[in-house]
Amino acid sequence: MMKNKFRYIYLTLMTLALVMLYNACSDDDTPGTPSIDYVRITDPDSADSLIVSAGQGQLIAIMGENLGGAISIEFNNIEASLSIPYVTNSSILVRVPTDIPEEVTNQFVIFFNDGYTLTHDFTVAINKPSVTSMDCEYVNDGGVAVIHGNYFYEPISVIFPGDLEGEIVSVEDETIEVIVPEGATEGQISVKSTYGTGSSTFMFRDNRNIVISSDPFTGWWNADYVVSNPGEDDPELINGNYIRVNKTIGSWSWVEVAGGPASAMGDISKNIPDEAILQPGLYSLKFEVNTLLPYDNNMIKFNFGLTSENNDAYQWAPPYDTEGEWKTVTIPFDEMITSYEDAGSVIEVSEEGYWCRVLIHGSGELDCDIAFDNFRIVPNKY
Repeated sequence: MMKNKFRYIYLTLMTLALVMLYNACSDDDTPGTPSIDYVRITDPDSADSLIVSAGQGQLIAIMGENLGGAISIEFNNIEASLSIPYVTNSSILVRVPTDIPEEVTNQFVIFFNDGYTLTHDFTVAINKPSVTSMDCEYVNDGGVAVIHGNYFYEPISVIFPGDLEGEIVSVEDETIEVIVPEGATEGQISVKSTYGTGSSTFMFRDNRNIVISSDPFTGWWNADYVVSNPGEDDPELINGNYIRVNKTIGSWSWVEVAGGPASAMGDISKNIPDEAILQPGLYSLKFEVNTLLPYDNNMIKFNFGLTSENNDAYQWAPPYDTEGEWKTVTIPFDEMITSYEDAGSVIEVSEEGYWCRVLIHGSGELDCDIAFDNFRIVPNKY
């Protein structure tokens, strides 16, 4: 009897010990109440820069305690994209949503896996429009310009150089179609919204640093490709004369479209800025092209910025098709310079001007019908 009593006491004590141990372990494993200490930007060099607001799309770090159970976060009732690897007990990295809120609460709310929610005062700054490119930088008065960028929140207006407002045709998230007003000139385009005004990083009807224009024709080759008075089947003029090559070009045939050495091109060959030669990463080659038939074979080769010809250095490879519309092509100038250097050319500033050449020469027969205009070396930022 006594033996059974001691066994009962022993089992009772063991049970109590296990319960106490379990409770102690449970207390250690159970996180405390989530809290936020502060919000900061994610740049390691500016880790002490605390913020109470951020712009759309900005990456922020929410710092605090017991945050590891976060499963979602909303800014102004708009859910942000939350990635589990960026959630720890002490921090949450999250990008502010870019959508426009229907209701501005000036708060974000963190939702946790146990049903707990944590609210924090925080303002989302709505970005002004960003204007980054156009389908074609040369559009005639009355034509429809297609502008690309971001933060095109209606109501908006598009202002062309000359302080002239264009008629809006359509607005999407990153694209505006607008009629170019009569009397527009060259310069920056501005897009205005309730949240501010953004100006283009490029120049509309950019007439800087043109090295082949055919206004007038200069160079060694093919003045008969120049179109001055378009016929019914020709593309419209967008900036004076343009070049049109309309013929079948056999594989490895040699078709010199335009250009020549500095001595043949004249002063226009001096239009490439010294800075473009010395810091080509700051510049791009731009031109307008209209493919009435697809450029889908052979090869178009460019020489711009050389003191002697190098015919195989930079190759603008197919395919490319504008489907009978004028489009602007942008090629980073440092890509071209690198190709010249790789091909053994010496890159140097020349007071006498530069080779400027467009050549069609490559493998495969091309049923060619392509128009070109406004070859220019221009800064990447206005």
